[in-house]
Amino acid sequence: MRIALIAAKQLEFAKTRLAMPAGERRTLAEAMFRDVLSAAMSAEAPDHVALVSSDAGLLKMARAAGAIAIDEGFPRGLNAAVRLGTEALIAEGARTVCVVLSDIPLVTGADIDAMFAAIPGPPGVTLVPSRELSGTNMIARTPPDAIATRFGRQSLMRHLESCEQAGIRCEIVRLSGPSMDLDLMSDLADFVRIPSPTHTFNQLSRLGLVQA
Repeated sequence: MRIALIAAKQLEFAKTRLAMPAGERRTLAEAMFRDVLSAAMSAEAPDHVALVSSDAGLLKMARAAGAIAIDEGFPRGLNAAVRLGTEALIAEGARTVCVVLSDIPLVTGADIDAMFAAIPGPPGVTLVPSRELSGTNMIARTPPDAIATRFGRQSLMRHLESCEQAGIRCEIVRLSGPSMDLDLMSDLADFVRIPSPTHTFNQLSRLGLVQA
């Protein structure tokens, strides 16, 4: 069984590096999540889509869309949340899990399909790096616990090191859409330069961040 697992922070704690009022940050984070959820639900490769989060509103949205909702109970940090979600999915029979971060609104279902298709092995891992080639925005693993996730500073290098140490084959998949995560105001400026049919672009338009 193949599962796309979205990992999302509680909304009030999301995107704290953006120089925006708390309410605007929350609505923007929710818009990004909606885009990622929609992409995951449109993907053909995964048998199911799941969300791990402590945010009641996001969990409700996931259930309404037909996704598996895994309540982490309280904010544990991204890696701990992914570990909890992955363990729950393994218990349900998952053999491959693709973790998709909730702040990459340009991801598409085809991108997620490409991640599953590129997994070497088993065992094997595929990684989608961030634009600056230091972070990791998606990781697919067969088996789902082949390596632990190490999201955070220099996570791409850390994931590669983990694969090398474990003797697990790893493929880096360069995908332009999911490489763009929105952490800084400069990221938002880059994002709005090209209009997209996303909830995120519409929200940034409402906030007046899109040039007419």
